Amino acid sequence: MVNKKTSNLFLILLLILSFSVQAKAQEALPPGLDQYIENVLKTFEVPGVSISIVKDGKVLLAKGYGIKKLGGNNRVDANTLFSIASNSKAFTATALAILVEEGKLKWDDRVIDHLPWFKMADSYVSTNLTVRDLLVHHSGLLAYSGDLMLFPPSTYSRREILGKLQKLPLVHDFRSTYAYDNILYLAAGEVIKALSGREWEDFVKERIFDKVGMPGSVSRHSEFGNRPNISAAHDRINGKVGLVEDYMEQNIGDASNAAGGILSNANDMANWMITQLDSGRTPSGLELFKPASTNQLWKVIRPIPVSKVSEGLKPAQMDFFGYALGFRAYNYQKYKVVGHGGKLGGFVSQVAMVPDLMLGITVLTNQESTAAYWSIIYHVLDYYENNPKFDWLKAFSDEQILSAARLTESQNKNLIKTDPAGKYDLSIAKLAGKYSDEVYGDVMLIPSGDGLLMEFKQLPHLNASLKYFQYNSFIATLKNKSLKADSYVTFALNADGSVDQVKLKIIDPDSDLTFHDVLLKPAR
Repeated sequence: MVNKKTSNLFLILLLILSFSVQAKAQEALPPGLDQYIENVLKTFEVPGVSISIVKDGKVLLAKGYGIKKLGGNNRVDANTLFSIASNSKAFTATALAILVEEGKLKWDDRVIDHLPWFKMADSYVSTNLTVRDLLVHHSGLLAYSGDLMLFPPSTYSRREILGKLQKLPLVHDFRSTYAYDNILYLAAGEVIKALSGREWEDFVKERIFDKVGMPGSVSRHSEFGNRPNISAAHDRINGKVGLVEDYMEQNIGDASNAAGGILSNANDMANWMITQLDSGRTPSGLELFKPASTNQLWKVIRPIPVSKVSEGLKPAQMDFFGYALGFRAYNYQKYKVVGHGGKLGGFVSQVAMVPDLMLGITVLTNQESTAAYWSIIYHVLDYYENNPKFDWLKAFSDEQILSAARLTESQNKNLIKTDPAGKYDLSIAKLAGKYSDEVYGDVMLIPSGDGLLMEFKQLPHLNASLKYFQYNSFIATLKNKSLKADSYVTFALNADGSVDQVKLKIIDPDSDLTFHDVLLKPAR
């Protein structure tokens, strides 16, 4: 029988050991990290961030900083949910890897072997596109092709969106050019459903979240608003950081979850990184996938052109850059980094893992500041890589000032000046009516005062008012200001004065949207 004195001694020793472990973990972090992160938030006007750092299979940091919402005082914590956006792609690729290990799939299986209805604009590509090709952005599609059906959400289902793939032009040779897309990740999600009998969202929750230890993460973006501990979204509009209104309605629908719908937090992302870095072994010792799958997931398939960074950011210059399966791979200094970024209106995030150091860093932010997350990530990487000290905070602050100046210059250059001789007699009545785009659906132009209302049936978040500008063009002012997608709307007329077609062109080069593939034709 253990006496009371022995029991108390045991408790004291246990407390000493606990404090020792905590102190050791704290010492393992870069000195002054908390204050550095607070300075990052202040410098880049980011309300809040959630950060994970793992090393050698241990969680060194899983913590929130700042506030969830401007004007409030609710602090971000390690369980606060953020949108991880395109970091979701790594989960889709991992789900496929699990099915490969189960023998239900091969990476080089043709997509049509599992989705017989799958079609792209070219029959050869339709026939030969593989499951691996779905993940690496070299199908021949234009970059971000089809995104208008995904962000903001349209009324199309996932299957309906994929049914329109055959209408999207292929502008590059097959497997020749890196051009980032989201739409083919929806097809990857449908492959998972076809082979597992489970919706992508359920498969990811049951086969990944539950095994890895990600109890707070959500695979259905539509559930975000129903959770008790969530961050709001913020963006810089006209130079001022503010709340993104109606975030849930204007960013992403469940049809696009496989491309960017996951919501997560610092605690869960720490366990995700530990699992990836330990070749599929979860923190609890379960085998999610085998080391051979890690090799497949992290192997670069599509090289990405390496851009030259500005002189002020010279230490960040990459020597190689490429896309693997749901991950990007590049070098920072002498080490290979595997990770990805994510962006939805009001949130940006970045995951960076260094396999040779068994090191992983995730930064989730609630304001669209890539400078904020890179300032943190490079600072942490420098510490563990024993690189010379560099003032990333100042470097990215200087770069942000230069970037803002370049953007202003680009906006001014992009803005078409009014021509005094540009008056053109256009009859509102002749322009009004029903129009259609074979990909994006029906649009109504309705007379309203001295202009028109433009109403998209399937893409209601693009609805706008049209006011005459000059010649045969109008300016469309979107009701949804945070999309920054106000546009020139130009009418091409037939010889008899009837409308032949209508084109839209974004005014603000800072917008995430593009109307390059929208061509409205009068509905016959």
